[in-house]
Amino acid sequence: MFWESKMTLSSKILLAMVLGVALGAILNTMSAAEGSFIANLTAWLVNSVFDVVGQIFIASLKLLVVPLVFVSLVCGSSAMGANARMGRMAGKTLGLYLLTTAIAISLGLLFANLINPGLGIDMSSTANYTPQPAPALKDVLINIFPTNPVKAMAEGNMLQVIVFAILMGVAVSHSGEKGKEVLRFFESFNEVVMTMVSLLMHLAPYGVFCLLAKLFSELGLSAILDLAKYFFTVALVLLLHGLGVYTTAFKLLTRLSPWVLLKNVRPAILFAFSTSSSSATMPVTMNVAEKRLGIDNAIASFTVPLGATINMDGTAIMQGVATVFIAQAFNIDISLGGYVAVVLTATLASIGTAGVPGVGLITLALVLQQVGLPVEGIALIIGVDRLLDMMRTAVNVTGDCMVSSVVARSEDLLDETIFYEVSDRDEYENLGS
Repeated sequence: MFWESKMTLSSKILLAMVLGVALGAILNTMSAAEGSFIANLTAWLVNSVFDVVGQIFIASLKLLVVPLVFVSLVCGSSAMGANARMGRMAGKTLGLYLLTTAIAISLGLLFANLINPGLGIDMSSTANYTPQPAPALKDVLINIFPTNPVKAMAEGNMLQVIVFAILMGVAVSHSGEKGKEVLRFFESFNEVVMTMVSLLMHLAPYGVFCLLAKLFSELGLSAILDLAKYFFTVALVLLLHGLGVYTTAFKLLTRLSPWVLLKNVRPAILFAFSTSSSSATMPVTMNVAEKRLGIDNAIASFTVPLGATINMDGTAIMQGVATVFIAQAFNIDISLGGYVAVVLTATLASIGTAGVPGVGLITLALVLQQVGLPVEGIALIIGVDRLLDMMRTAVNVTGDCMVSSVVARSEDLLDETIFYEVSDRDEYENLGS
């Protein structure tokens, strides 16, 4: 095997990422010769091997999302449902997520205006783009509450699953001895699900390798070069937000080491980068929050699923840069009032469009319409959006873990012993070996 068994899980995943990108770029070059034996072999390898293994791995992760969120949140809310802590915790979590999103899009707007990525862009090749309609605010509020919890679970509607799990947990906490019997069942079930997550981690390097090899065999590295200035502007702000804003906020609000936080969150970051999905990464994020950050299940079971649903700092950064990029490309001036509207619209839309597919482009369309920019400009950035989606998902997951840690610390539900003791050791190494 091309990675040694003594390597940590994070190192294995990182090596798999590098090898997957390198092989994908090579296969992209080889597939250029249409109709040749090598091109046909490359197509077969990508579509029949890498795509199959990668999709199975993603499906395996998504398989655990609903049971993990539901069971963990029932356990957590039942522990907190008998007192006023649940409402206080929810307020802190939602407030921090909205605040970091507003900061993120403000940074995107600031750096985009400093770098000017859209100056000199030729709009003659712009294709038409039709965004999906965003739901009305009234519908968003109504649809948070499930009429059929089984349907909500089957469709993966996480906001409805969260609401039902909280109601179930609060009911369990008020049901006396019968409630304690139900809670013991859910606690046992939760341990089994978390063990399934840990066992699945052993397959992570293979899934990550296949996912990235498939992606870069289709895109190649030339996709970045076509929109290099825009791409690297977004990447720069993502890096600044992840390493600057999060670490500063974490240090100020917890007085703990932000570098230990980043080190312990590393497995979730690598997973998020590889899958480009906060929801698919959620089982890993939950495991990291509890086993590597020392966050109590009562906190993590609420903050992590909610963050995966509404926390879109990475997407907000993309929207800020993309708004300026499109405005410059079309030679349209945005006033200061327009920038304020962009910040408010994107921040509030991060909740309103949380459960809609292609949420990043939908909220971007809302932002562009708010300031009078042509929605067709989105077609300019679609070419590199898939690559940037990997980076912004990693930032989103980092934000989920940071906010979860801050809330847990404020509620005295963060175990500092676990937080500082977990370093290069992986919690998954003793499982399945």
